Amino acid sequence: MKTIKETIAKKGNIVSSIKPKTNAIDAIKIMTEKKIGSLLVMDKEKVIGIFTEKDFAIQVISKNRLDQNLLVIDVMSTPVIAVKPEMTVEEGMAIMTKERVRHLPVIQDNQLVGLVSIGDLVKVIIDDQQSTIKLLEQYIYC
Repeated sequence: MKTIKETIAKKGNIVSSIKPKTNAIDAIKIMTEKKIGSLLVMDKEKVIGIFTEKDFAIQVISKNRLDQNLLVIDVMSTPVIAVKPEMTVEEGMAIMTKERVRHLPVIQDNQLVGLVSIGDLVKVIIDDQQSTIKLLEQYIYC
């Protein structure tokens, strides 16, 4: 079983973040420019929340709160559900399913070390399954 740490090593550990007092519309613009679905909300080096497309849709659009002065801190998800690097990809997927989230910060010793999305974990699982299929085909046809 692959670990979250191996997934981060392969995909990279660059994480996009914003400050809590960032304007929510500006945060959406950043996500659009970077083609990402979430931004971690950081207070210095500490993760205090996560702002996602889902947060914007539910907390802003559906509640008619589209205001030029609305801050991320007012609509972000908190507490943040995070994982440790040594957890398996399957454990990460189970947490995402149970908690109904699509992004998990990876934290070790109270330090942010990366972020994994559901797409990252699905890719690892598919790659592992394809490798298993190839091995089984080789075994059958030998």
